[in-house]
Amino acid sequence: MKVFHQSRQSRYRHPYGALPAHSLVTLAISISHTPDEVQAVTGVYLCYAYGLYQFQESRQRMDIREQPALPGTLESEITVDYEASVTLPSEPGLFFYWFEIQSGENRVYYTCDLYGDGSGWISHHHPHYQPSDAHHPSPFQITVYDPDFAVPSWMIGAVIYQIFPDRFNRDRDFSPERFGKVALKRPERLFHDQWQDEVDYQGRPETGYLACDFFGGSLAGITEKLDYIAQLGVTVLYLNPIFEARSNHRYDTGDYEQVDPLLGTNADLMALCRAARTRGIHVILDGVFSHTGADSRYFNRFARYPGTGAYQEMTGQGLSPFTDWYTFHRKGEDLFYDSWWGFPDLPNVKEHDLSFIEYICGENGILRTWLRRGVSGFRLDVSDELPDHFLREIRRTMQKERPDAAVLGEVWENASHKISYGTYRDFLFGRTHDSIMGYPFQKALLDWFTHHLSSHVLVNQLESIRESYPLASFYAGMNLISSHDIPRAITVLAGLPDPGSRELQARTFLSPPARQRGLALLRLCYLFQIAFPGMAAIYYGDEAGLEGYRDPFNRRTYPWGREESTLIDWFRKLGQLRKQWPVLQTGLLRLTYDNDSVVVIERFLDLGRDVFGHFVEGPERVRVAINRSPHPVPVPWSTNGDQMPGYGGILQAGATEIRTELETL
Repeated sequence: MKVFHQSRQSRYRHPYGALPAHSLVTLAISISHTPDEVQAVTGVYLCYAYGLYQFQESRQRMDIREQPALPGTLESEITVDYEASVTLPSEPGLFFYWFEIQSGENRVYYTCDLYGDGSGWISHHHPHYQPSDAHHPSPFQITVYDPDFAVPSWMIGAVIYQIFPDRFNRDRDFSPERFGKVALKRPERLFHDQWQDEVDYQGRPETGYLACDFFGGSLAGITEKLDYIAQLGVTVLYLNPIFEARSNHRYDTGDYEQVDPLLGTNADLMALCRAARTRGIHVILDGVFSHTGADSRYFNRFARYPGTGAYQEMTGQGLSPFTDWYTFHRKGEDLFYDSWWGFPDLPNVKEHDLSFIEYICGENGILRTWLRRGVSGFRLDVSDELPDHFLREIRRTMQKERPDAAVLGEVWENASHKISYGTYRDFLFGRTHDSIMGYPFQKALLDWFTHHLSSHVLVNQLESIRESYPLASFYAGMNLISSHDIPRAITVLAGLPDPGSRELQARTFLSPPARQRGLALLRLCYLFQIAFPGMAAIYYGDEAGLEGYRDPFNRRTYPWGREESTLIDWFRKLGQLRKQWPVLQTGLLRLTYDNDSVVVIERFLDLGRDVFGHFVEGPERVRVAINRSPHPVPVPWSTNGDQMPGYGGILQAGATEIRTELETL
């Protein structure tokens, strides 16, 4: 007996992908057997379980459906198709399904191959779907989202530029003397006179490394470079934390209400937002709400802020309005507190505390305040460590203040079925996030370019994301290749292994041949980003060829005056194509591979309509072929034996019927 179901084929599942709550889905399965098989199929059932925090399980008999024979079956085989239709639950959540087949006294299950192409395999064991289970065998999944869910239109198909503010650009009024005086108000800090200095990785002898070295990049410096950013086709600007803090990364928030004086003033941020908006650019801030800094007005461990912080109250120095935000413990005379991953500089906050929720989400809270000042949204740091109720309150608050405000979440795995704290999380059902940082995209793409994945596996991994994400979230996903938390893409693509220690990382740079290989692959990597649905993300300096291993070397200063100008031209040309051609923003997708070295991305319109059913202008079809190999290969769609160079890419655009080559990059 042969059994087949493919969740990405309309014959077996219709409609495709994630679906709105209370919609109708039809599921089918094909069973083939030879006439001389002794045991006949006596029952075929669609089994399912649905929910999020708790699950209801049921099953229903499937009816025989007349269909053409399953491709690849022998003439001597008898193929029968079974189908069942079910109305999905009215509450957003996860809908898991599988098939039960009875043949005489035997019972088997057809379950999902998690790493395959949407098909499955026969198992003698009931599939596992509870978050505490080992998910093998595993059911098929349908993500059921809120029918009213919508993503801000300016996120879909955007080019997003991420900046680590201290390291991007000093403004024209920068004064080393003035900046040094401000920076050194905290004795653990270091100040770099020279912009091109190496980042600190040791700290002061008395403190060790604390990420407290500063170069003097500022918000005004970013504003001065907005024309450069706009020329890259950028329409969204994402800033790593800009609120007052002790460190250079500022994930140890000192005061949510104030821009860090080293970066400028609140007025400087408002000026940046205004100037960006005139260029069609939206600004997103980093919201760090799972913890604060120990050196903050709220905790105030070092008594550097006026007023009484939580730590001071716990050490008998008066009462604080912030004490209930934190969790303290005593062991004898010693005082301890919960902190983020055990880092004492980052005390955890209790997101269920009503005074904290009011401070962040209230009528005059932090979210509304910065939205009113011109910010277009927030990227939420460590979303999977924030409770769902708090995430839902954040989204409600932002939408009430500004309906087109964006919530972008940091989740490193497939967010549709992410498990943390013992449960599935409410990330992509239309109640918390608009979109997610695309770390699964990043890993799959760079693994493919470095030959750790085959083309077949790359396509399947990306299709798995598309299948499980709501359409709008998929088209607004932040498809990154570098960030402040991972090595620079060029360093990874060049294939130079991480030497391990920070001392060695500081001294290790790409050799000329390795750098040329990295540059060639980086060009292709960005071509892939531009051709693929979602927000094509540039981490500042990637477009200039900036190298670096892990933190802090992925946070070096932008190399003004030492850029790879031809690489910038490549990013600029592709970014402008993304901006000018709607088909690259919202066109339908066909993703295939020609061989193990070539992946083909096709974006197209359906009778002039995009994936959302809207009529758009411009080319109706764009095809991109990318060759990761250093050896030439045939162009997949060529009939003349045309060759694509090693480490090469071809972009072809034209109408549906007459495909005129407009650009060969």
